[in-house]
Order: sequence, then C-alpha cells, then structure tokens
Amino acid sequence: MSLRLSTVILPYRRWHEGGRSAWQRAEQLGFHTAYTYDHLSWRSFRDGPWFGAVPTLTAAAAVTDQLRLGTLVTSPNFRHPVTLAKELISLDDISGGRVTLGIGAGGSGFDATALGQEPWTPRERADRFAEFVPLLDRLLTEDTVSYEGDFYAAHEARNIPGCVQRPRLPFAVAATGPRGLRLAARHGQAWVTTGDPKLYENGTPEQSIQALRGQAEKLADACAVLGRDVSGLDKILLTGFTPDRGRPLQSLDAFVDFAGRHLELGFTEIVIHWPIPDSDFAADEKVFEQIAMEAPAQLS
Repeated sequence: MSLRLSTVILPYRRWHEGGRSAWQRAEQLGFHTAYTYDHLSWRSFRDGPWFGAVPTLTAAAAVTDQLRLGTLVTSPNFRHPVTLAKELISLDDISGGRVTLGIGAGGSGFDATALGQEPWTPRERADRFAEFVPLLDRLLTEDTVSYEGDFYAAHEARNIPGCVQRPRLPFAVAATGPRGLRLAARHGQAWVTTGDPKLYENGTPEQSIQALRGQAEKLADACAVLGRDVSGLDKILLTGFTPDRGRPLQSLDAFVDFAGRHLELGFTEIVIHWPIPDSDFAADEKVFEQIAMEAPAQLS
C-alpha cells in the first residue's frame, strides 16, 4: 500500500502577500491534496487575518491545474446544507472536479457562537450532523430536493447541473464516536481523524497508535453493519494533534518513521500543516519541502 501525502494551508495570509504562492508551491511539491480549515476564526489566529475557505479554494483552483483541493473540515456550526451545496457545486465546476469535502460535526470554538447562538452540546452537534450529512448528500446528487427535518429544511432547492465529479464530490467524514463513524461508513468516501484528543497533552505516541487502531476497528465494524468493505474508504490522518506534535516534521527520517507506523494501521493519506512561523505549526520550510518531495517514494 502506498501513502498519499497532503497539506493543509491555513487561510491567514492575504492572497497577494503569500497566499497564492503557497497553493501554487503545494502543487509544485507534488502534494496529493491541499486543504484549508473552514472556520470563521480559529484559536490563536482569532485576532489576526483569517479568510473564508470557499473563496480561498476558488482562487486556488484558478491558479493550479492538478492539485486536489478541500476543506478540513466544514461543519454545521455556521453552514446550511442548501447554501453549502450551491457553493460546492460551483467550486467543483471551477476546479474541474478537484474538490473533496472534509466534513465534521464541529466543536465549541468561536464558530459555535459567531451567529449569536448558544453553543450546542456534543449531543446537539451529533444530532445536527446526522441530519446535515444525508441532506447535503441528496442536494449534491439530485437536481431538486425538498426536505423538512428537525434542524434543516429545503424547499425545491435546485442544484443543476450538479457536480463535475459523479455522482457527487467525495466526502471525507471526520469522526471518532459511534454516530459519526456510522455516517462515515454510509456517506463517506474517506474517513478523517486527528487521533484521540485526550492523549494530546500527556499521552505517548504508542498510546496514540493504540487509540487510532481502535478507531479504525470501530469504523470497520460500522461498515460491516452496512455490508460495506472498509477497504473502500480512504483513511486520512490530520497530523499535529497527536502526542507526536511537530516532531515528525523535524527531519525526513522522523517523518518516514511516523508515517510508516500509521501506514501499517491502514491510513492511506497523511496531512501535514504548511509551516507557519511563531505558531503551533512552526517548522523548517526546507525540511518540510524535502518531506514533500522525498517521503512518498520511501513509503510506497
């Protein structure tokens, strides 16, 4: 099994002041996909520049040719399936069918209250996610959709001509709990995880591997219930949130060792953050580029 290597480019730079060049460089380096976060603001970047995901990806589509593009991840926190579907169909068209939608239930960060609402409980987030994903699936595959649910509605929503990718653009569903994993099994073309967040502060890499193995086994169980072969789902690890933190980007050998251990777990794609100085994602850009250019061949 070979491993795809992708990156995530946070939308914190003005397009003409380094934003555009990062996406173009990602294509030159041979990354499989370049993702961005779909937030209104995020953690330590809240008081600085932060741009919208869909406009950023649209601009990236216009200055690249082969690079796949995606969100990691979009959530119901400030999105509605009807309007999101229209934006995604447009983005898929502009990019020539190069879009992957990373989608998750969302969290309790700034996005959760930016529209003036009280933050949802984990149960409420899961309930909304369970309705959001199937409706979005329909909106991206059917010309006209009407629906009335507990949280979302669509009245004769038109989405002609649909996606360039058929039957729709792929979903990469972020999930660790049973309900999310069932959604990934039913609707996903890929599954996304960042590992076990409880291990980030005080866990060990070995404990993280065990936790990821357990998540993958639960995904396989969810697929089995549906009669689906779990090997048909890509398995994506977004790095930077396991106890390893930034150590895999310290050298080519360190990354190959890290990626190899996760390849053995069945992961098909690893995503590394584009270096951002003076942040949790600080890394040597020369080492980062060496990893991009040389690691995939060592992991094939």
